[in-house]
Amino acid sequence: MMTPVKLLQMCRLPFVWLFVFALCLSGAAASERPNIILLMGDDHGWDETGYNGHPHLKTPVLDEMASAGLRLDRFYAAHPTCSPTRGSVMTGRHPNRYGTFTPNCSIRPEEITIAQLLGRAGYACGHFGKWHLGPVKASSPTSPGAMGFDQWLSHDNFFELHPVLSRNGARPQQIRGESSEVVIDATLQFLAQSVSRQQPFFAVVWFGSPHEPYSGLPEDLALYDDLPKEYAEQQVKLTSNETGRPTRRALRDVLRERYAEITAMDRAIGKLRDWLREKELQQDTLLWYCGDNGTPVDGIVTSPFRGRKGTQYEGGIRVPGIIEWPAGIASPRVSDVNAVTSDILPTLCGLTGTEMPRRTVDGVDLQGVLKGSVTQRPHPIGFWSFDTAVGEAQQPYIAPELQQGTTPLVKMMAGIHTRNFRNFRHPKIVAEDYAGTRVWLDNRFKLVVKGQRGQRSSAELFDVRSDPAEQRDLAEEQADVVASMRAELRRWQQSVLESLTGADYE
Repeated sequence: MMTPVKLLQMCRLPFVWLFVFALCLSGAAASERPNIILLMGDDHGWDETGYNGHPHLKTPVLDEMASAGLRLDRFYAAHPTCSPTRGSVMTGRHPNRYGTFTPNCSIRPEEITIAQLLGRAGYACGHFGKWHLGPVKASSPTSPGAMGFDQWLSHDNFFELHPVLSRNGARPQQIRGESSEVVIDATLQFLAQSVSRQQPFFAVVWFGSPHEPYSGLPEDLALYDDLPKEYAEQQVKLTSNETGRPTRRALRDVLRERYAEITAMDRAIGKLRDWLREKELQQDTLLWYCGDNGTPVDGIVTSPFRGRKGTQYEGGIRVPGIIEWPAGIASPRVSDVNAVTSDILPTLCGLTGTEMPRRTVDGVDLQGVLKGSVTQRPHPIGFWSFDTAVGEAQQPYIAPELQQGTTPLVKMMAGIHTRNFRNFRHPKIVAEDYAGTRVWLDNRFKLVVKGQRGQRSSAELFDVRSDPAEQRDLAEEQADVVASMRAELRRWQQSVLESLTGADYE
C-alpha cells in the first residue's frame, strides 16, 4: 500500500514519471482481475452429478471441480425455467422486473448486463451456445451483441448433435460434431484471441445439453447400457427427434440418452480446463458452473427433493453450483449459504472492481462466501412465477419482426422449428399482478404462496434445513413466521412490479 510519505515523495518527481507510475499501477490492477467463464447446463438438476451422489451418472470433471473449488450446496436458479434464469445471470435482477416471465420471453433492451459492465472495464466478452433471451440475429435489439458481447456463436434456444448456430448474428450455419464440444471449441478460439491481445476475457458458455430431445455419441451411450431394468417398464412423454412432436418412450432409453448428454458436456468442460492448464491460465481464471432449473419430468428419477422443473419447490429451483478459481479459492470448501443465479453479477462486479448498475439489483456479492467469512445470506431470496394471463390491450415491448428467431431446432412449437420471442409493456400495476406462485426463502424457512388471478392464495411453510424434501407444512404452527414473511414478500413484489412498469429506465 502507498504510504503518505511515499506519496509526498512522488509529488517531487517530474510529471512524466508520475504518468509512467500511474500506468504501472493501472497495469498491475488489470492483471489482478481474474479471467471469468460462466458455464450453464440446460435443465441440469441438483442431484445429476456424481459428487451429489447420483447412482448412475458419470461426471468426473464436475466432481473434480467440486472437490478442488467451492461447492455451493444450496445454489438456486432464480426461476424454475430457463429464459428467466438466464436473464437473472445477465442482470443480477429477478426476471419479472423486465418481463422475462417464461421461456421465449425476451429480455428488454434497456437492461444493463454483466457483459456490458465488464466490456467497459476492458474485458473481451464472448457468448457461446444457448441464448434464449431474444433472437441472436444481428438486427435483434436483445441479441448477445446488443447486450454487450463482442463475439457470439449462439442459438436462439437449445440444440442437439450437429447444431445450427449463428456467428455474430449472421445467417445460421450447421457445425458438425457433439454440441457441447462444438461450443467449447468456439470458446477456446475466442480465449486464444483474447490472450494474444493480452486482454482479460469473460466468456459465457451455455450448453444445449441435457435438454430434451436427447441424443448421444455411441461411446457415451454405452456407459449407460446397464441402467436398472425397472426403468424400462415406465413410459415418459418427450419430443421425437424424428418428427419434432410429442411421443412416448421407455424411461430407460430416455435416461440413457440424457445421461450420455450430461457426460459429453462434462467431458467438454474438461477440455476447457485442460486448455487453461496448458496455457498456464487456470490459476487466474474463475470457472462458475450451474444449472438453469431443476430436472424435467422425463428425467427426474433420483432427486431427493419435492417438485421438478417448472415448480417452485426445491426440485424445480435448486441446481448444481461450483466455483473453481485456484488463485481465489486456494483450498476446497463446501458452503451451505443460500445463493442464487442473481448473485453472479454483483459478485463479478465486486471481484473486478466494476461499478454496479444504478438500479435495483436482487443478487448479493458472494465474495465473503468465496473467502469463507460469510456463513449466512444477509437477506432472503424471492422467487416468483408470474401469472402470465394478459389482456389483449397489452402492447409488444419490441416490434414482432425483431422478435422472430432464425436458428432451427428439433422441437416444434406453434407449428415451426424456430422460436419467436415476446415481451409486453406493463405501464400500470393492478391488484391481480401479485398473483402466481411466489416464494420467500430465508436462512431457515421457505414460504410458498400459491394462487392465480382471481383465486384466493394459500401458504405453505417449510424448514428446509431440517426438511429439505418439503414434506412437513409448518404454516399453522408457525403463523407468526408466515405473516412476517408474507409481508416481506409483498414488499419485494411491489418493488418488482415497479421495475416492470419501466420505472427503472427513467
